[in-house]
Amino acid sequence: MNILMFGDVVGRPGRAVLSEHLQEIKNEYKADIVIVNGENASGGNGLTLKNARQLLALPVDCVTMGNHVWRQKEILNYLNDYPCIVRPINYPDALPGKGTYTFEKTGMTITVLNASGQIFMEELDSPFGVIEKQLDTVLAGCDMLIVDFHAETTSEKLAMGYWLDGKATIVAGTHTHVQTADARLLPEGTAYITDLGMTGPAESVLGVQKEIIVSKMITKLPARFEIEKRYPRQINGICVTVDEVSHRPTKIERIYRIYDH
Repeated sequence: MNILMFGDVVGRPGRAVLSEHLQEIKNEYKADIVIVNGENASGGNGLTLKNARQLLALPVDCVTMGNHVWRQKEILNYLNDYPCIVRPINYPDALPGKGTYTFEKTGMTITVLNASGQIFMEELDSPFGVIEKQLDTVLAGCDMLIVDFHAETTSEKLAMGYWLDGKATIVAGTHTHVQTADARLLPEGTAYITDLGMTGPAESVLGVQKEIIVSKMITKLPARFEIEKRYPRQINGICVTVDEVSHRPTKIERIYRIYDH
């Protein structure tokens, strides 16, 4: 089984480049499962219902979120109707949505878990503590556990990877929009990468027009962020190959594609 995971889809350019090229990438890797992080898919902040439907109309099995999950207020009204859109598990239980999504594919039961980090992030419950309380139950109900850990620091993501090593099939970091070069199988067999990277405008600063960010860095003046709409555009992610008998990963490969038009 081959599993594709793609990093934060940013705005209309991210949605467009994914719409144009996802099927060809899925065919190339003979992928069975596709997971996409969509927390920046609507104007760089959150996910509207219209854009959620656009992503789910693609060959996408699950959309994960992150710290911008509530930026588009309408998600409070529709999230419970879309269990395949997973918000961080360490937000309060009273909020809409769930932190896990379980589905069947090729005779296997797959659970996707989304969690948000604490360092330089919003003050949420510890992702380690929340996951620990539910981990045995989650693992008992699936053949494979795939974790999108949406966090700021490499140290927190690495710690999560090692903590879940041998338990989760995949631990993939998101949020920082720059793909890391450390895709590997950890000592106990979990496929790991610190950050999947970003799907959207390539010549930008995390998806925002570079001129705006450079000016802000130099002048220290406030600025309105605008998503870069010009080409080139990129798709960042990973492909993980999993043995269908042992349910253990045998290979992880980074995907980094640039499209000029």
